[in-house]
Amino acid sequence: MTSRNRPHHRFAAVLLGCAIAAMGWTAAWADALGDIHKAGVLKVGIFEDFPPFASAGSDMSLHGYDIDVANALATTLGVKLTLVGITGQNRIPYLNEHKVDILLSVGKSAEREKVIDFTAAYAPYYIAVMGPRALPVPDAAALAGKTIAVNRGTLEDTSLTEAAPKTADIKRFDNYNGVIAAFLAGQVQLIAVGNDVGASVLARHPSIEPEQKFQLMSSPDHIALNKGEPALKQALDDAIAKMKADGSLNKISIQWLQKPLDAKDL
Repeated sequence: MTSRNRPHHRFAAVLLGCAIAAMGWTAAWADALGDIHKAGVLKVGIFEDFPPFASAGSDMSLHGYDIDVANALATTLGVKLTLVGITGQNRIPYLNEHKVDILLSVGKSAEREKVIDFTAAYAPYYIAVMGPRALPVPDAAALAGKTIAVNRGTLEDTSLTEAAPKTADIKRFDNYNGVIAAFLAGQVQLIAVGNDVGASVLARHPSIEPEQKFQLMSSPDHIALNKGEPALKQALDDAIAKMKADGSLNKISIQWLQKPLDAKDL
């Protein structure tokens, strides 16, 4: 597992330049849904190395939460799916330039809403404290006297530092591999990670009975699209609502995040 900050926290630097460009492009592209149907293809921008949301499997094809959601969206719209690999730096330009129709795994904020539009939340993203089931840690106050591993300089580090009492012993590591290794080796009692990293621990190390204790911060994932596209936004919102209602989104969550969906996380 590679060390990373959450991808949708990385692109603040490109927002201002994109805002001006987006105004002009919106006027020229007023019916993205019609264009998608005409082309018969939904182009979805995804992070290709962002497990468990998307990563290459043993067959070298992409698998994960976002891949399943993208396939479901294309099926609902009655078109083929094209996955487009993006980065934190190029994804907003790709969206504004219509190299992709939508982006997955985007956190919603007032600043970003100046540039792009958002659907309803489709996936939980939160930072949680995890530990063995036998160790009761119901809230941040219970971190007193405990040792907690965290990836240095990340949002997890900031959130944990703000919440933990002064007597908590925070051990900072340079990557997620170090955090997880310290936990598995018993060098620390707890870890503070995003639910993406936490899902890997839950899936791969059931023998130690890890569980999520409590959340430090929640910022659900949304689908991003260009502004001025009400028909596409409504179609995507309808698709998400259908997946929530019929239980298919919950199945995706159980498979990839090792937890059923909780309404409060969306």
